[in-house]
Amino acid sequence: MKPTLHQLRILRTVAEEGSISAAAQRLHLTPPTLSIQLSQLTETLGLPLYEIRARRLHLTGAGRDAVAAARRIDDQLQLLRQRLAARQGVERGRLSVAAASTAEYLLPPLIGQFQQDHPGIQASLTIVPRAELLKRLEAGLDDAYLMTRPPEGDGLVSQSVALNPLVMIAAPEHPWIRRDDLTADQIEGERMLVREPGSGTRMWTEDWLKNFGVALNPALELGSNEAIKQAVMSGHGVAIMSLHAVVLELQVGRLALVGIRELPVPVNWHLIQRRGRQITPAAAAFKQHLGHCLLDLDARLQALLRKHNQTLPVAP
Repeated sequence: MKPTLHQLRILRTVAEEGSISAAAQRLHLTPPTLSIQLSQLTETLGLPLYEIRARRLHLTGAGRDAVAAARRIDDQLQLLRQRLAARQGVERGRLSVAAASTAEYLLPPLIGQFQQDHPGIQASLTIVPRAELLKRLEAGLDDAYLMTRPPEGDGLVSQSVALNPLVMIAAPEHPWIRRDDLTADQIEGERMLVREPGSGTRMWTEDWLKNFGVALNPALELGSNEAIKQAVMSGHGVAIMSLHAVVLELQVGRLALVGIRELPVPVNWHLIQRRGRQITPAAAAFKQHLGHCLLDLDARLQALLRKHNQTLPVAP
């Protein structure tokens, strides 16, 4: 007997869902059916593939090897389908992109335009907190990932693709808006509103403030960029955020930029792909699409900063 693709896909789904019952629901099969297939796969491969601990399914080393093989097989089959479609002159395929929370202000319109230009490609976008994004990256669930603080690792290919300027925002009536002599070391005495621990922007802010001998002492922690904006507009304090997240509020006067000498900072978006993963025609087309769109978007962000009497220094 040899392992079947159906069995390997079942194991992969069970691993992703964390339980046989959840995987059965996703696959529209019964749990006993999945259990039989997994037992046959285990017998065929000759090693235990998983164990149950605290009601959760955990892969063994052999199980992880089998799931990795299942993903590689599916990648190859998807690549084959797209290449055959290309030979027929028809653009088809699937594109899966995952990104950090701030990208919710950046990616949806870009992917919408991409699908208009490539109607045969089925695209999905997953926006998650940084910790979950890193898990997806480690598992290789997507074709591409967008974040500002790429993790280190030989198995990753990271490319800087666009600006993600970090700015300080406040309510228009905040006294700091009328100041032009503020420096980073004065931030310590002000009410700072921040994202939850583990957020990429919060991690960056903590590291940045350390350069000026300032410790981050949050006055309020909030779980989303929208919540932070609402709190700032209500006069609860100031916040450091991506310029992408506050474009509309700046345009209509609901928020204003604080003139800190050391801000804004030229942080960049990074497009990350796993080394060795097949680059499908859909993923290659999307990368090219980003390159065209993000150049124009960078120029618009620079113009918005100039309108608010701020400039973005060139990164060293």
